[in-house]
Amino acid sequence: MNLPEEFSAYSRTLLGEEFSAFEQALAASPPVSIRVNDKVALSPSDDPVPWCETGYYLAERPRFTADPLLHGGAFYVQEASSMFLFQAARQYIPTASRVLDLCAAPGGKSTLLLQTLSKDSLLVSNEVIRPRAKVLCENILKWGNSNVLVTCNSPADFGRLPAYFDAVLVDAPCSGEGMFRKDPGALSEWHPGLPTFCARRQREILSQVWPCLKRDAVLIYSTCTFNREENEENVRWICEELGASPLPVDIAACSGIVSGEYGYRFYPHKLRGEGFFLAVLRKTSGSESFRPKACRRSELKNLAQGRMLKSHADWAFFASESGIKAYPRTFLSDCFWLEEKLRCLLSGLLLGQQKGRDFLPSQQLALSKALDRSAFQALELSYADSIAFLRRESLQLPDDVPQGLVLLCYRGLPLGWGKNLGKRCNNLYPAEWRIRMDINTEEGL
Repeated sequence: MNLPEEFSAYSRTLLGEEFSAFEQALAASPPVSIRVNDKVALSPSDDPVPWCETGYYLAERPRFTADPLLHGGAFYVQEASSMFLFQAARQYIPTASRVLDLCAAPGGKSTLLLQTLSKDSLLVSNEVIRPRAKVLCENILKWGNSNVLVTCNSPADFGRLPAYFDAVLVDAPCSGEGMFRKDPGALSEWHPGLPTFCARRQREILSQVWPCLKRDAVLIYSTCTFNREENEENVRWICEELGASPLPVDIAACSGIVSGEYGYRFYPHKLRGEGFFLAVLRKTSGSESFRPKACRRSELKNLAQGRMLKSHADWAFFASESGIKAYPRTFLSDCFWLEEKLRCLLSGLLLGQQKGRDFLPSQQLALSKALDRSAFQALELSYADSIAFLRRESLQLPDDVPQGLVLLCYRGLPLGWGKNLGKRCNNLYPAEWRIRMDINTEEGL
């Protein structure tokens, strides 16, 4: 790997005699890691990521697109170093009521937060760039939690929600130095002025979003870069200019992580992961918590479709333009208030639409952890049929499968819906999600 001369120069200053080992590590192949969901029992390897109890290293990179478990949300492909968020979140915000992931796409850190936070926490997962926000929405849907909203807003929009959040994660857009060996584009786009440009943009983002944190709330700030300008110097600026104090993260069981006054560094020559920086801070300025007023909407009562959900008494049901939606009663006022204040791409659980006499359930319902599977007939698919379904091809179901809606599953994991008409089965998988890659199902994964 031909590193830029200026990058090598300041990396030598950072690392001293360790620079040669660092340079050699950047020339090596990056490790492959995933984080598993609790939808199905899955033990992908005996090689866990030390700082995340649901993270695992894989011996080699499989064809992830050819694995139906990925499409059903059984796991998320995530870089190991970034899973360090698990340690910070578990230590400081496991019971936070309202949490914002500001720069959330494609969804790795949001799905990790959904594993770490209490079921009584509400996560707002945001991405300002619309196409990336759609990818984020898809990954959140596949993960299956209902205590989350996906929004497409600028940081300044959240500044207009004063003292609302108990915690905010800013995984800031950065110069990407930590991804050089994994992403050739990051290396080709780097130039000497990029760290300074990114550091200024990061401070702008932090200043804009800062008012939405209540006093004593937690900010988790992270980048995937090495330079001090975007990392320690920005954290020092937060403390001095915005009003915060750094918090320590327990790394006793995590060898290789470099700790400093303002945060924690990950180097590829010291551990199995890419370059990463994370700091945790507590806000020492601002106002106490703000609670939105209750919003009134006409709730649907005695709804037959409500029986499709576990603990259906904990849900409130409403008619919407997209169909019938369910909201956890715990977050009802918050969800409605946020829908008025923000551009929400995902809010609540869409059950489906009434089409004449038939009710057409949504893909979100099929993938939801709240689905009561006993309300539907389910069918286990083979690997080949699962791939055909995910490619949105037609299926021929066994003769003994009753006509009507069928929840199609792979290894016990719901993938989506089919409507069995007897001689054929209508494939209801979303067209925009379908697999386009050629897959030889006889070869398996």
